[in-house]
Amino acid sequence: MAGLTIVGLSTDLLSAGNMQCMLSKKKKQNIIKKYQTHSDDTGSSEVQIAILTSEIEELSGHLKIHHKDHSSRRGLLRKVGERRRLLRYLKKENAKSYEELIQKLKLKQAKLLKRPTAVDLEDNNNENDDDNISPKDKDKDNE
Repeated sequence: MAGLTIVGLSTDLLSAGNMQCMLSKKKKQNIIKKYQTHSDDTGSSEVQIAILTSEIEELSGHLKIHHKDHSSRRGLLRKVGERRRLLRYLKKENAKSYEELIQKLKLKQAKLLKRPTAVDLEDNNNENDDDNISPKDKDKDNE
Protein backbone atom coordinates (compact mmCIF):
# COMPACT_ATOMS: atom_id res chain seq x y z
CA MET A 1 0.00 0.00 0.00
CA ALA A 2 3.02 2.28 0.31
CA GLY A 3 3.20 2.66 -3.48
CA LEU A 4 -0.39 3.90 -3.85
CA THR A 5 -0.63 7.50 -4.99
CA ILE A 6 -3.54 9.88 -4.49
CA VAL A 7 -3.47 12.81 -6.86
CA GLY A 8 0.31 12.85 -6.93
CA LEU A 9 0.83 12.23 -3.19
CA SER A 10 1.88 8.87 -1.80
CA THR A 11 0.25 7.49 1.34
CA ASP A 12 3.67 7.79 3.01
CA LEU A 13 3.38 11.58 2.76
CA LEU A 14 -0.20 11.54 3.99
CA SER A 15 0.64 9.43 7.02
CA ALA A 16 3.76 11.49 7.77
CA GLY A 17 1.56 14.37 8.90
CA ASN A 18 2.04 16.69 5.93
CA MET A 19 -1.71 16.72 5.32
CA GLN A 20 -2.73 16.84 8.97
CA CYS A 21 -6.36 17.68 9.68
CA MET A 22 -6.76 16.74 13.32
CA LEU A 23 -4.72 16.83 16.50
CA SER A 24 -2.15 14.06 16.59
CA LYS A 25 -2.41 11.52 19.37
CA LYS A 26 0.87 12.75 20.86
CA LYS A 27 -0.21 16.40 20.84
CA LYS A 28 -3.52 15.48 22.48
CA GLN A 29 -1.74 13.49 25.22
CA ASN A 30 0.52 16.48 25.93
CA ILE A 31 -2.51 18.76 26.28
CA ILE A 32 -4.20 16.27 28.61
CA LYS A 33 -1.07 16.05 30.79
CA LYS A 34 -0.76 19.82 30.97
CA TYR A 35 -4.37 20.59 31.93
CA GLN A 36 -5.50 17.53 33.90
CA THR A 37 -6.83 18.13 37.40
CA HIS A 38 -5.63 14.76 38.78
CA SER A 39 -3.46 11.87 37.53
CA ASP A 40 -6.24 9.86 35.81
CA ASP A 41 -8.10 12.89 34.43
CA THR A 42 -8.80 12.77 30.70
CA GLY A 43 -12.25 14.31 30.39
CA SER A 44 -12.66 17.16 32.86
CA SER A 45 -14.01 20.46 31.58
CA GLU A 46 -10.53 21.97 31.76
CA VAL A 47 -9.05 19.24 29.54
CA GLN A 48 -11.94 19.35 27.08
CA ILE A 49 -11.67 23.14 26.77
CA ALA A 50 -7.89 22.93 26.21
CA ILE A 51 -8.30 20.28 23.49
CA LEU A 52 -11.06 22.28 21.79
CA THR A 53 -8.89 25.40 21.90
CA SER A 54 -6.04 23.59 20.19
CA GLU A 55 -8.41 22.17 17.54
CA ILE A 56 -9.89 25.64 16.98
CA GLU A 57 -6.40 27.11 16.47
CA GLU A 58 -5.57 24.37 13.94
CA LEU A 59 -8.84 24.84 12.06
CA SER A 60 -8.36 28.60 11.99
CA GLY A 61 -4.96 28.13 10.38
CA HIS A 62 -6.47 25.72 7.86
CA LEU A 63 -9.22 28.18 6.97
CA LYS A 64 -6.72 31.00 6.41
CA ILE A 65 -5.22 28.88 3.63
CA HIS A 66 -8.46 27.27 2.38
CA HIS A 67 -10.97 30.10 2.77
CA LYS A 68 -13.62 28.36 0.62
CA ASP A 69 -13.72 25.22 2.79
CA HIS A 70 -17.21 25.74 4.21
CA SER A 71 -17.53 22.31 5.83
CA SER A 72 -14.44 23.00 7.92
CA ARG A 73 -15.83 26.44 8.77
CA ARG A 74 -18.99 24.76 10.02
CA GLY A 75 -16.90 22.38 12.13
CA LEU A 76 -14.98 25.34 13.54
CA LEU A 77 -18.19 27.11 14.55
CA ARG A 78 -19.43 23.92 16.21
CA LYS A 79 -16.21 23.60 18.22
CA VAL A 80 -16.34 27.27 19.24
CA GLY A 81 -19.93 26.82 20.45
CA GLU A 82 -19.02 23.69 22.40
CA ARG A 83 -16.06 25.47 24.03
CA ARG A 84 -18.29 28.42 24.92
CA ARG A 85 -20.79 26.10 26.62
CA LEU A 86 -18.04 24.30 28.55
CA LEU A 87 -16.53 27.62 29.65
CA ARG A 88 -19.91 28.84 30.84
CA TYR A 89 -20.38 25.60 32.80
CA LEU A 90 -16.90 25.80 34.33
CA LYS A 91 -17.40 29.43 35.33
CA LYS A 92 -20.64 28.52 37.09
CA GLU A 93 -19.22 25.45 38.86
CA ASN A 94 -15.63 26.49 39.64
CA ALA A 95 -14.85 30.17 39.10
CA LYS A 96 -11.24 29.90 40.32
CA SER A 97 -10.41 27.11 37.87
CA TYR A 98 -12.16 29.08 35.11
CA GLU A 99 -9.99 32.16 35.75
CA GLU A 100 -6.78 30.08 35.79
CA LEU A 101 -7.70 28.28 32.57
CA ILE A 102 -8.55 31.53 30.77
CA GLN A 103 -5.11 32.90 31.66
CA LYS A 104 -3.26 29.70 30.68
CA LEU A 105 -5.01 29.46 27.31
CA LYS A 106 -4.85 33.24 26.76
CA LEU A 107 -8.55 33.46 25.93
CA LYS A 108 -10.60 36.63 26.02
CA GLN A 109 -13.41 36.66 28.52
CA ALA A 110 -16.87 37.32 27.17
CA LYS A 111 -18.22 40.68 28.23
CA LEU A 112 -21.28 40.57 30.38
CA LEU A 113 -24.16 42.49 28.91
CA LYS A 114 -26.20 44.32 31.48
CA ARG A 115 -29.83 43.41 31.12
CA PRO A 116 -32.13 46.39 31.54
CA THR A 117 -34.18 46.40 34.71
CA ALA A 118 -37.69 47.77 35.10
CA VAL A 119 -36.27 51.01 36.54
CA ASP A 120 -33.97 51.44 33.51
CA LEU A 121 -36.86 50.89 31.13
CA GLU A 122 -39.04 53.36 33.01
CA ASP A 123 -36.31 56.02 32.94
CA ASN A 124 -35.83 55.42 29.23
CA ASN A 125 -39.57 55.88 28.60
CA ASN A 126 -39.60 59.17 30.51
CA GLU A 127 -36.78 60.52 28.34
CA ASN A 128 -38.68 59.54 25.20
CA ASP A 129 -41.83 61.32 26.40
CA ASP A 130 -40.13 64.70 25.82
CA ASP A 131 -39.35 63.66 22.25
CA ASN A 132 -43.04 63.00 21.51
CA ILE A 133 -44.09 66.62 22.22
CA SER A 134 -44.58 68.64 19.08
CA PRO A 135 -42.52 71.85 18.59
CA LYS A 136 -45.71 73.98 18.90
CA ASP A 137 -46.41 72.50 22.32
CA LYS A 138 -42.80 73.12 23.39
CA ASP A 139 -43.18 76.80 22.41
CA LYS A 140 -46.37 77.06 24.51
CA ASP A 141 -44.50 75.60 27.50
CA ASN A 142 -41.74 78.20 27.11
CA GLU A 143 -44.21 81.14 27.12
